Amino acid sequence: MFRPEEYVDLARTAHRELFEEVEFVWDALKKVGAYLQVHLEPANRGRVMGHAFVGERVYIGDGTVVEPGAVIKGPAWIGRNCQVRAGAYIRENVILGDWVVAGNSCEFKNAVVFDGCEVPHFNYVGDSILGHKAHLGAGVILGNVKLDRSEIVVEVDGRKFPTGLRKFGAIVGDRTEIGCNSVINPGSVLGRDSILYPLSQWRGVLPEKSVVKTRQEQQVVKRRATA
Repeated sequence: MFRPEEYVDLARTAHRELFEEVEFVWDALKKVGAYLQVHLEPANRGRVMGHAFVGERVYIGDGTVVEPGAVIKGPAWIGRNCQVRAGAYIRENVILGDWVVAGNSCEFKNAVVFDGCEVPHFNYVGDSILGHKAHLGAGVILGNVKLDRSEIVVEVDGRKFPTGLRKFGAIVGDRTEIGCNSVINPGSVLGRDSILYPLSQWRGVLPEKSVVKTRQEQQVVKRRATA
């Protein structure tokens, strides 16, 4: 249960080594910093436009475009043919695969993003793993810290799995779509090929090929006359 291959296609990342010898998929998050320390060789093979800031410990792959106003602090490894759009904020220990969209006003920190994933508008991705072709709608937040700052525990069917992490956002499986302005609470695990409606608030484990239908009741009334 919670093995990496149950959620992400390890052939869709150049960083498969992160997931070797881990018991649970979220254990890979504990290895990102050390992995980059060993393997990262800073280079810019893409195109950095205008007044974007790129730190010293950053690798940018072929065909990737970094737009003006983006900030890449590093350590960070950004793959090929990515879009790092204006206002993107890529902090410490971030790995973006190939063909990834890191959009305007999106923040990344201690995250692994698989090939083809799109995080395009006003998103927060902290201490999270996003699978191949996963997609976050505008305004989706992956919360990564409990309000009481305690250890995050994943629970399913009454069984508890302590993670050893006080910061852990979400595992988002391959091709899963999260609708606009949804909030995913710390320690959530979302299976492959799932859909969450806009404005969803989700906590816990979502089986693969599920649909979370969030609806709000609306009432239309006649407007009162004004002076």
